[in-house]
Amino acid sequence: MLKINKLHKSYPIGDSSLHVLKGIDLNVENGEMVAIMGSSGSGKSTLLNIIGMLDEADEGSYVLDSVPIKDLTEKKAAVYRNKFLGFIFQSFNLINYKTAVENVALPLYYQGQKRKERIEKAMFHLEKVGLKNWAKHLPNELSGGQKQRVAIARALAANPKLLLADEPTGALDTKTSYEIMDFIQSLNDEGKTILMVTHEEDIAKMCKRIVRLKDGVIMEDTFVEQVRASQYV
Repeated sequence: MLKINKLHKSYPIGDSSLHVLKGIDLNVENGEMVAIMGSSGSGKSTLLNIIGMLDEADEGSYVLDSVPIKDLTEKKAAVYRNKFLGFIFQSFNLINYKTAVENVALPLYYQGQKRKERIEKAMFHLEKVGLKNWAKHLPNELSGGQKQRVAIARALAANPKLLLADEPTGALDTKTSYEIMDFIQSLNDEGKTILMVTHEEDIAKMCKRIVRLKDGVIMEDTFVEQVRASQYV
């Protein structure tokens, strides 16, 4: 599914440069649920941005679903993102003046699907996250947990190969965090491949594998016995 080999990334700072990723090797198979952990500055956000095609590596290779990801124009990156990836963000990134169903339908608009089809699919995914009755509500009428569920429905709408979650529970209280993780685990149970950046140990242990970064290097990559969020919900 995802193969990264000897990935390097530096950013210019004044006359020098900051070497953020220092030869990362990472393979993720279909159906895995992987947590990426590390303190601020460890390189986890940079790695997620490269996987998400929001940034490009200086050296090394990145292959996603047998497609080499390199030399991307802005347009090509957008096409690949829409084809392969679903994003879940800490801050939800919903469009405030669009209803829940319109937010969920947005990726399908960029895929060129007709409005009727977009709305039908968006409603299907809202129902999947338990928010069918909230379809016509605006984001400011929803709780934090509901906003994240809308964001998850939007991420699922285009049927991505890989879900990228950047601190998906970071803006939520503990109870709501575990409810969201319970749902994310159910997606993984259905076969969805999930890569999640988190700084919370309890959330990481709800994945099946933990990759720890430090100073741009993978220090630890271990499979763990998954803690089920359902026992806390």
